[in-house]
Parts: sequence; structure tokens; C-alpha cells
Amino acid sequence: MKLKLYPIAAFAFAMLTVVSCASTKQNKKNGTAATSEEKKDKKDDLKPYDKVITKAAVSDSGLFTIHKVDEDYFYEIPDSLFTREMLMVSRIAKTASGLGFGGGKANTQVLRWEKRDKKVLLRVVSHQIFAADSLPIHEAVSNSNFEPVLFSFDVKTVGKDSTSTIIQVNDLYTDDVQAMGIPSYYREEYKVRNVDKGRGYIESLKSYPLNIEARHVKTYNAGNPPSNESVGSITVEMSNSMVLLPKKPMERRYFDKRVGWFARGQVDYGLDAQESKTVRYLDRWRLEVKPEDEAKFKAGELVEPKKQIVYYIDRATPKKWVPFIKQGIEDWQVAFEAAGFKNAIIAKEAPSVAEDPEWSPEDVRFSTVRYLASPIPNANGPHVSDPRSGEILESDINWYHNVMTLLRNWYFVQTAAINPEARGVAFKDEIMGRLIRFVSSHEVGHTLGLPHNMGSSVAYPVDSLRSKSFTDKYGTAPSIMDYARFNYIAQPGDEGVSMMPNIGIYDNYAINWGYRPILDKKGMEEKPILDAWILEHAGDPMYRFGAQQWSIVDPSSQTEDLGDDAVKASNYGIENLKRIVPNLIKWTAEDGKNYDDLETLYGQVLAQFNRYMGHVSNNIGGVYEYNKTYDQEGVVYIPVPKERQEGSMAFLQDQLFTTPEWMVDTEILNRIESDGNLERVRSVQERTLNNVLDFGRMGRMIENETLNGKSAYTLTEMMNDLRSGIFSELRSGKKIDTYRRNLQRAYVERLEYLLTKEQEGRSNATRVHVSQSDIRAVSRAELNTLRRLVTRAISRTGDSLSRYHLQDLKERIDLILDPR
Repeated sequence: MKLKLYPIAAFAFAMLTVVSCASTKQNKKNGTAATSEEKKDKKDDLKPYDKVITKAAVSDSGLFTIHKVDEDYFYEIPDSLFTREMLMVSRIAKTASGLGFGGGKANTQVLRWEKRDKKVLLRVVSHQIFAADSLPIHEAVSNSNFEPVLFSFDVKTVGKDSTSTIIQVNDLYTDDVQAMGIPSYYREEYKVRNVDKGRGYIESLKSYPLNIEARHVKTYNAGNPPSNESVGSITVEMSNSMVLLPKKPMERRYFDKRVGWFARGQVDYGLDAQESKTVRYLDRWRLEVKPEDEAKFKAGELVEPKKQIVYYIDRATPKKWVPFIKQGIEDWQVAFEAAGFKNAIIAKEAPSVAEDPEWSPEDVRFSTVRYLASPIPNANGPHVSDPRSGEILESDINWYHNVMTLLRNWYFVQTAAINPEARGVAFKDEIMGRLIRFVSSHEVGHTLGLPHNMGSSVAYPVDSLRSKSFTDKYGTAPSIMDYARFNYIAQPGDEGVSMMPNIGIYDNYAINWGYRPILDKKGMEEKPILDAWILEHAGDPMYRFGAQQWSIVDPSSQTEDLGDDAVKASNYGIENLKRIVPNLIKWTAEDGKNYDDLETLYGQVLAQFNRYMGHVSNNIGGVYEYNKTYDQEGVVYIPVPKERQEGSMAFLQDQLFTTPEWMVDTEILNRIESDGNLERVRSVQERTLNNVLDFGRMGRMIENETLNGKSAYTLTEMMNDLRSGIFSELRSGKKIDTYRRNLQRAYVERLEYLLTKEQEGRSNATRVHVSQSDIRAVSRAELNTLRRLVTRAISRTGDSLSRYHLQDLKERIDLILDPR
């Protein structure tokens, strides 16, 4: 049987061979190999272009061509843009009630589009770690930095000329893609579970030559929404800007914390160092010298840059404010002249719809001051920059209409005592215009790369701010990037004194340091020159940078302050507030109007007074910071001198803890409220008291005494001074009035807090293990001392309420010290 099978098997094999050969011959006859046929089958799986992008499509050409077919959105991606890096900036454009206000960044990521067979992948690119591709370690960096896939798309078809790829993108914007929605901290706080796709939609997709702008509405199911709890969800409108990054990144300029600058960091494993090292480099515009102007530039002649920085004023801006906003922008020309450029920054009005119907502030090629009809009393200046180099690509300054209310309030409360132009609830256009110009300059400074310099205003002696000649020359601070608003120090009789800052000495210096091209030098080769520019002004307070602090350690770097002596400056400021209060009714009066403006401006007086209390109290336990490098003399951290701390405590006792009766004006109070004065005064006093009795501040005082001995203002000295002032009636037997009784109870409650609570929050600049520090021992001793003093004082007072109060205090202290 086996012998018979062999021929059959051989015959079958022969038949297969013949069939195979015949098939191959047939394919060859048809001009197609088998592999080509397979490819053809795969291609045939894609629909024809006109079956996907039908005649009903509405198309928008730009970076990608965007097609809208009914409710479906498609991206037609040129194949040349695959592998190019793009920056995605996600913002909450419109928020749910209780979720802040729109415009804040939610996320920023670098993306890369990648085509793989019938898929298009959107990958997330990280520039957090780096090594030059010429170095052996580059492979290790690549292996530990694998790019995650953010989203995957099916290829729907290819372009008409086969040089582009079409994908449908609805799900990218309607699915719960976390990187393109609300940030994780909102998800945690409001217990977000997921996205309800049925309550979301794409508002718009627009394409411009260098960017794609998406607006989409998302509804999140949430267990703890910030508002509208019955709905059980949060609805927001997200804005996603996808910006094409330059093929060749700009040359970096490396950061130095002695000069204030927005910067970004990257761990560079390619450096010749025995540790992984983070390098930081500046966010700045690409300002370059034209090749034909290099000789002129080297000779010290001002030259125009290859490409100017241009800001457009939004069409929606009221015409009367346009000149002032433009002036605020172009005020920075003087700073760029210090860096060697003329006409480096200019302002233009946005073209009208008739002049250019395609112009849009959403086009990344146009940086715009956007005028927003919003009740938010603010303005801000964010920018978009290339994470590879720090190059600023675009900026939109958000100008909220109600910033004028903020300016009115500040200017009134800080200058009305000496400035007739500030007396009233509505200013003349030229006055408001000058204030708008000031804010415009400040916000533009942020978009140029400069952060707040809160250490600037301390450079000026307090009394110099009462001099016309000094303030005409220097303004109220060396930097417009400080929060040195208006001149609250000037007193009646200081004629012609300037009221606000201008682009100052520090601003010119910082722009020169960050923007002046150093021809023939790149990257770290620039460092010796940049260091020399800093050392040239070392020790000069005019050129000092002081970072913004969220928990104040360095009292010379605070917001809203002026001058080099907080006590002296605040005393001047309070004298002016005392002049304003009796005139508030007259300066806000208008027939037929209610007292809302009176209430608002009276509140502004109290807010300004409270600022002074903060400026002074932060000197207690304060430590100055002067950033230095090894080649500079002196130390970086210096405790505030003892006598200044003691003077600050004396100021608080005189101006705050002794009831500030000048602010209790019944003519005002009886017009604006049925009650609230007692609570208002108590709140102001308690806030400052708690600021003084802060865990971090007390911890610094303990450390200062430990390190510096007798030269320190010790914690026990401070506590004794504080108690002696707040409870001065115990020695004299005087009646204790309502305000003082409230303050004394607040003091006892704060000591209870110090004995029973731990330090909270992540923003504390000084961390203290409270239970193992001296804080509780000192607090307990103070309560024991106070109990003895209160017990003796009970029999000495002849006032019934004072006696009841002291008896109550003793009971409270007993319960704190012995809660059983």
C-alpha cells in the first residue's frame, strides 16, 4: 500500500507546484507580484478620499487641514509633519461656578504624531532628561524615556495626492483623555469619576499656519462638585492649543538665580559631572542680530533685530484705552536699547475684519493683548515657550475689564491723602489711562520672561520717596516687576512727587542680561561674561532680585511694600489713612446714589492697613536672603537685626493691638452696615497675631538664638513683649474695653493652638517638628504666667465686664493646661 501511495503524493505535490507556478505566471502576466497584491488589498481597505471627505465637508486649511463632515471632525496631516514635535497647551477656557476663572493652564506637553501601518499614534515627548545623541549615554537615556502613547487613531484614508493622512479626531476631544482635560488636583478635590460623553461636544476646531486651536466641552461626573450639587457633575470648556515647534531650537541662555527670570529645567546626563545634574535655561524671545549688522552691534551701535516682538491690541479694546496700552508695551524699548536693540518691541492695533478677515488672536503668529468683558479685577501675562530651548513662541495678555476697578481702589487708598486726582470713585480718562499704562508695562514684562521682583522696592530709603527730584528720576522702585503700586509714603506738602514706578534700573539690567547677544559664544560659553555682568553690580540694592514668597521668610522681599524700613513706611502710610477716613463720605458722595462705593473704599482702607501690619510683622523672626556665588564675599542668609525686630513689635502694639480707634468712624459705619465693626477689628488683630505666633516664625527665632546668642531677638523675649502689650491692663487695673477683650481671648486661643496642633500645609517655608521643639514649652510657660497675672488682676478691677472677662480667661487657661 505504501508503494502505491508514493506516486500519489508525488502527483499531488506536482499538482500544487503546477498551480503555484500557474498562479505566479498569471500574476506576472497581470504585472503584479503576490506581495504587491497584498499591499493593494491593504490599501483597498481604506475608503476613497471622497467617501470620507465628502462634498458636504467644511474645510479649514492651515498646519493640518481640518474637515468637518456633519458632526465628524477629521485631521488631514501632511506626511512631512510626522515626527515633528508640537507643544500642546491645555487651558480651562470657561469654568463651572466655584472653579476659579478661565484662562489658567491645566497642562503643557510636547507631542509627536507618528504613523504606523494603518494607525496614527499621538505620543508624549519628554524633555525632562537629555543627553546629546553623539554621546554613548544617549542610548541609555532613550531607553529610560520611552514615549507613551496618548491616543491611537485608525487611518481613514489618504490625501488626494497621497502626501497626507486623514484620521477622525472626535474621540480625542470627547473621551476622557486626562492630559487634555481638567488637572488631577481638581479630579481629586471634586471626586471626579469619569467623563459623560453624552454631555460633551466639540465647540470648534480651527487651523492656522503654525497651530491648531480646539475648544471642547466636557462634563465630568463628580461626587463633590464645587457648585450645582444636584447635577452631580462639573461642566467646563477646554481650550487646547497645539503649536508646531521650530525645526532648529533656539540657542539657550542658562539661568542664574541672582537675576530674576522664568526658566525651565532639564536633567542633562551628557555633562561631565559625577551626578545627574539639572540645567536651567531662560524663557525668552528669539532676538538675533542680522548678519549684516554684526559689525555695527560690536561697535556699540543700536540695531534692529531680525524679527521684532510685536503685540497686537485686541479689536474689542475700547478706543480710548488703546494708546495707553500701546505705550505700556513700547515703554520696554528703553530696556531693549540697553541690550543693544532698537525698535525691538512694538505695538499695533489688530486689523479690522474688513482689513483682514482671516486675522485671529488665536493664530500663534500674533501675540495679543486680549480685552475680556469680565468682572474679574485682574490682568495676567502668560506665554508659550519651547521646552527644548526656552524660546517664547507667543503670548496673550488677558486684560479683564474690571482691572480698572482694582486700579481705582489702589490709587485712591494709597494716594488720595495728597493727590486730588485720586479723590473720587471715577477718575478722569487721562488718570485712568496712566494707570492702565502702568499695568500694561508690568504684564508685558512677564511675557518677556521676567517674574515678580519683590526685593526691588527695598532699595530706596523711605524718605527718598518723599522727594520730587528722586522719584522723577527713579520712580517708586527700581523695577516695575515689583508690586510697588503707588506712593503711599508721600505726605501733604511733598509737592510734585511721583506716584508710581516706571521701567527702572533693574529692568534695564535684567533685559540686557537676558537678551543681549554674545556673538561667537553659545550656551555655557556665555557664562563667564554673564557672571561678570552680575558681579559688576554686586551689593548694589538697585540691581537685586528678590523672589516672590508665598510664606514670608525674607521681609525685604514682600508684595505691596515700599522703602527700606517697614515701620517708618507704614507709619507714614497710616497717617495718610487717617487723613482719608474723615473725608470718605465727601469723596464718594453723589446725589441719588447709595453707599456701596463708601463701603467698598472703607474696606480698601482697612485692607491697606492690614498690608502694613503684614509688612512689619514679617520682620519678626525674619531672615534676609542675598543670592551669591563662591566668588562673592559674605553669606547668603542674615537674620533681621534684633533692634528692627523689637521695633516691629513696638509698632504692632502701638498701631494695632492698642485699638486703632481712628478707623471706627460712626458716621461711616452707620451708613454702610447694621453691625460688623467689632468683628472687623477683631479679625484684623487676630490675623496679625496669628502671623506673629506662627510655627515657622517661632522655629526661626529659636534657631537664631541657638546660633547667634545675645544678638538674637529670642522667642522668650518676643513672647514677653507680646503678652505685656496685649495684657497691659492687668498691671494698671484699667477697664478692659470690648476690642481688647476680644484680642485677649484671641491670644489665649492661639496659645492653645500652639499647644495642641501640628504644622499644616506644604507652603510653609520653615518646617518645624512642633512637639519636639521649644515652642510648646514656651507656650505652656506663657499660659502659666498669664494665669497668675489674671488671677491677681481679678480682684483689682472695678469694672464688672472686665472682671467677668478675666474670670473667663482663667477658666479657659485652666482647661487648656489641665483638660481633665
